[in-house]
Amino acid sequence: MPGGWTWSYEGYDPAAERLRESLCALGNGYFMTRGAASESAPGPAHSPGTYAAGCYNRLVSNVAGRQVENEDMVNLPNWLPLRYRMRPEGAAPGPWLSPDHPQLTEHRQSLDLRHGTLTRRSVFQDAEGRRLRVEQCRLVHMGDPHLAALRTEFTPDGWSGTVEVEAGIDGDVRNTGVARYRELANRHLTDTDTGTARDDTLWLRCRTVDSDIRIALAARITGTPEEAGTARTALSPQRVSRTVTLTVRPGRTAVADKTVALHTSRDPAIGNPLRAAVDDALRAPEFPRLLELHHRAWEQLWQRAQIDVPGKAGLILRLHLFHVLQTLSPHTAGLDVGVPARGLHGEAYRGHVFWDELFVLPFVNLHFPEVSRALLGYRHRRLPAACQAARDADGAGAMYPWQSGSDGSEQTQRFHLNPRSGHWLPDHSRLQHHVGSAVAYNVWRYCHAAGDTEFLHNQGAEMLLQIARFWATRAQWDPARGRYRIRGVVGPDEYHDGYPGAAEPGVDDNAYTNVTAAWVLMRALELCRELPEARRGLLFEQLQLTPDERERWDHVAHRLHVPYHRGIISQFDGYADLAELDWSGYRKRYGDIRRLDRILEAEGDSVNGYQASKQADVLMLGYLFPPDELSGVFRQLGYAFDDEIWRTTVDHYLHRTSHGSTLSALVHAWVLARVRRAEAWTYCEEALIGDVADVQGGTTAEGIHLGAMAGTLDFVQRGMTGLEAGDHALWLDPAPLPELSTFRVRLRFRVHGDVELRFHAGRLTVAVPDPDNTAVTVRLGSRTVTIPPGTTCSIGLPDV
Repeated sequence: MPGGWTWSYEGYDPAAERLRESLCALGNGYFMTRGAASESAPGPAHSPGTYAAGCYNRLVSNVAGRQVENEDMVNLPNWLPLRYRMRPEGAAPGPWLSPDHPQLTEHRQSLDLRHGTLTRRSVFQDAEGRRLRVEQCRLVHMGDPHLAALRTEFTPDGWSGTVEVEAGIDGDVRNTGVARYRELANRHLTDTDTGTARDDTLWLRCRTVDSDIRIALAARITGTPEEAGTARTALSPQRVSRTVTLTVRPGRTAVADKTVALHTSRDPAIGNPLRAAVDDALRAPEFPRLLELHHRAWEQLWQRAQIDVPGKAGLILRLHLFHVLQTLSPHTAGLDVGVPARGLHGEAYRGHVFWDELFVLPFVNLHFPEVSRALLGYRHRRLPAACQAARDADGAGAMYPWQSGSDGSEQTQRFHLNPRSGHWLPDHSRLQHHVGSAVAYNVWRYCHAAGDTEFLHNQGAEMLLQIARFWATRAQWDPARGRYRIRGVVGPDEYHDGYPGAAEPGVDDNAYTNVTAAWVLMRALELCRELPEARRGLLFEQLQLTPDERERWDHVAHRLHVPYHRGIISQFDGYADLAELDWSGYRKRYGDIRRLDRILEAEGDSVNGYQASKQADVLMLGYLFPPDELSGVFRQLGYAFDDEIWRTTVDHYLHRTSHGSTLSALVHAWVLARVRRAEAWTYCEEALIGDVADVQGGTTAEGIHLGAMAGTLDFVQRGMTGLEAGDHALWLDPAPLPELSTFRVRLRFRVHGDVELRFHAGRLTVAVPDPDNTAVTVRLGSRTVTIPPGTTCSIGLPDV
């Protein structure tokens, strides 16, 4: 398709099928279905899955001799099954066909990014040379979030007869999409029941074992031309299907349509999920009209989220944006859900919510602020659980969990499996308390980008002040240093979860944790001063926030300890005492050392003993804060910080990071674009291809990396433009890479409406397309330009 809107795969490759299923998944923010073949059963090559946002369930498993409870995003009943077989005139029925059948001679699948459809084209040929062309179009409706559909077209070549089509719903599903979880309990559905609503419409209902979420699906299955009197229905407790027989002739196409509705008891304004699903399936338009409405909904989305980059990078960015929009669409704004780290595309990380909104919301803020607000609402509704967690840890305020699911309790696993060694190991990543700073950061940035003072002064203020209170009580005074210290944490690096030989987990004074905590405390104090007097009084009374406590916040915010060594910001206190790793030796022995922690553990060693990071840690500070703001935080803390210190720090960690997370390349590209531009593209390119090339070696098949995908979009939107949405102007500080020097983005700027930025040939063109909007002020270096509505302005860029 012209303009780079199609993501295609030629031929059928069973070894790559599960990766393709993730990248060809279709969703609408309410639910997602992986791009598995409708003809194929689960197995080594196929991992069908349908996941509804926020639909979790807990099960108890035996792990390393202990009873362990895990909460998972539930794999729902499979609505995809549709298989077929040829019956030439005068012959017996042939075998059921699928891409895995030896009669397959041609195969191609195409993901239409513009219109949100997956099309698969296959050709089968039997021993007598009779050919059957099959084309199937799939959609998960972006207009009506409860609907999905399949249209399958059959065209014979050189024969006449019938095609028998069997389609239905399978409730006998488990969470088996991640190999290392397969020893754990995985049957989340119970009380499955099936039935029919009328001759052509089937239904299946069930519920989750522990969370008691009721789930219902209904499917309307029709065929044209259908042989009269041949249709039949098969019912069992866990499966329901309808079989239709289609008459086929050479050169004439027969069609089977399957329209599906999905509802759960978590839906807003729901009564009976089964009644809602059946009604939707019965009333849904025919496929051509469904497709038309689906296209229209996608066109409206693309209008709000334009990002145009030429070439291969542009196509990959469009794929990334497609998957962000499918996971977090305008429908998400009506749901109680967070940002799942792996999208709704698979079962990795059990569908949990980590800190990934830190990488997702900056992009979403400037296109779908109502979605950002809803996602922050997920955090606010779980503020009581975060406050209880802080009290349970003998603290105060709000301690948000590293991994969240349904109710805001800590869902980080207690043990994790090293597939290299086969060992189950203690998991201390729940000590990543910096997730609270991420929540506060997201509140602050969203409210300022969207101009949403109402949220900032209410739900946002409650979260921000409680997180600040947590950090103030978590910090302990060290008289010997004359500084406050935060001990026993795990930083973003994740490799270092303790000191070599230490009995207790955690490290002390992780620089990222302490600096962001200081930033949170200062923003909380700033907010206290800016709140309207009436609101301030009510909030202080509600939180029992005294002047003495605010004074302590100020004291901690100016005296938190940040360790240094040899003029470099240390990742944590004691980091400089760790051994240097033989990086070249390990690369020579193992090739891919992204998961260095697993390699060392399998050797009987530990990454805790080395200056080796999984991903950006200290350098995350350069991702979060513009240079002036970062410098200001260090000055506030009383530490030296200048360009030379930052460059030296970047150089140090650049050569001591294994990039075991897809986020690492993104952060390094962002930081290097300002510090060592010639090297930035290498990391930018890795961030772009991270999922499409599955650089982590099999992880994308378990679900895409939503933070990295959204982060690449934001790298173009903010990283290379230096874009900051101020109170009354757009501030720009461009740092385009030579490989990405031409691009265009469209964003929503507060009350001003849509603004279009185009970078090309050393110039910036700013357009305010809607003549009914208000003028937009752009500040670029020392220049200030005001663009009236309905006009365009071109500005020469400074040499960068």
